[in-house]
Amino acid sequence: MATIFAASGDYLRFENLGLSPIAVDLGFFQLRWYSLAYIAGIVIGWWYLLKLIAQPGAPMARRHADDLVFYATLGILIGGRLGYVLFYKPAEYLADPGDIIRVWDGGMSFHGGVIGVSIAILFMAWRNKLNWLRIHDYVACTIPFGLLFGRLANFVNGELWGRPGDVPWAIVFPRADEQPRHPSQLYEAGLEGILLFFVLWFLFWKTDARHQPGKLVGTFLVGYGLSRFVVEFFRQPDDHLGLLSLGMSMGQWLTIPMLIGGIWLIATAKGRAGGVKPVPPASDAAS
Repeated sequence: MATIFAASGDYLRFENLGLSPIAVDLGFFQLRWYSLAYIAGIVIGWWYLLKLIAQPGAPMARRHADDLVFYATLGILIGGRLGYVLFYKPAEYLADPGDIIRVWDGGMSFHGGVIGVSIAILFMAWRNKLNWLRIHDYVACTIPFGLLFGRLANFVNGELWGRPGDVPWAIVFPRADEQPRHPSQLYEAGLEGILLFFVLWFLFWKTDARHQPGKLVGTFLVGYGLSRFVVEFFRQPDDHLGLLSLGMSMGQWLTIPMLIGGIWLIATAKGRAGGVKPVPPASDAAS
């Protein structure tokens, strides 16, 4: 009788979990869990954003939130892809630029996606004369949904596995080798998705953090930065990059600016509290 455990060491084998990267297969059409993760993250994030801006003192109206979803989606896709190209494989893609648009082959950078979404927020805020930093605060509270679904999709795909380890919950990923490895995708889902969401939820709903511009997005940057930095010690570095200066991975180096920026935003947030100017509810009537 087949067992879900490896014969050697009783470690769980990934292929015996029965997971498939394809959620729907109609023969002529396939829908992957990774694509659904993006869709779910955007849709649920949009729904939650509407809950947030329904509270008194919101920095934007419903019509602004609807526009922002469109711009942010472009920012996620374009920024995430270009970030992966520039941060992880610049030489390969410069040699064959046509491959840059082959998003379906995989390769997205969260850090690039953050930059893309930030540019989208800046554009939307400038166009509508809104407070860009306060909009960042509200949007930051929605991002953990996408992180959670994205990391779970990474696990279902059997990709971005962890470093070899002998913990009882280690998993053998045959696409890597026969060594038991940390399921680092699940570590990231728990820290970047679940834990970070509840930290931001508490700050938004139980404190006055949303009235201190920069505090929520600063908390997000620090929370994500710390989570990613720690998990990178358990995640297998990219084969083509390995470990860089000071024995740190590319993912860890990219979190340094996030941590510095986040700490500064948190430290200076209270000084910006007096300049909060909410969007009048009547602005929704124009939508």
